Amino acid sequence: QVQLVESGGGLVQAGGSLRLSCVASGSTFSKYAMGWFRQAPGKEREFVAAISWSGGSAYYGDSVKGRFTLSRDNTKNTVSLQMNNLLLEDTAVYYCAAAYDYGGIDEHEYKYWGQGTQVTVSS
Repeated sequence: QVQLVESGGGLVQAGGSLRLSCVASGSTFSKYAMGWFRQAPGKEREFVAAISWSGGSAYYGDSVKGRFTLSRDNTKNTVSLQMNNLLLEDTAVYYCAAAYDYGGIDEHEYKYWGQGTQVTVSS
C-alpha cells in the first residue's frame, strides 16, 4: 500500500509558476515510478509527466514539455512538479500517482493515487 498526499496547488496568473509536491508513505518509495495526471472540468484525465523509480528518466506530455519539470527525492519520499509559464489551459485538478517499478503515460498503469490538488490559472 502506498499513500500519496499532494500539495502546492493554488491560484496563479498566466505566465506564473507553481510547484506541486507529492509525499508518499506506506511502502518503499524507491520501488515506484511516479506520475502526474490532471483533469479539467468536462475533460478526461490527461497525462502530465512521469519519472522512473531511480529518477534517471522523466518524460512529459506534449502540452507541458519545456514548461514543467519533474523530479524526485527518494530520501524524502517526495516527487515534485515544477510548473513554469503556466497557461490558462493548465487549469485542472492535478493528481499524483504511483506505479510499481514502471509507469508510463497510461493512467491504468498506476495503482495508487492521491486525492488531487487544484491548480487554477487566471488571466
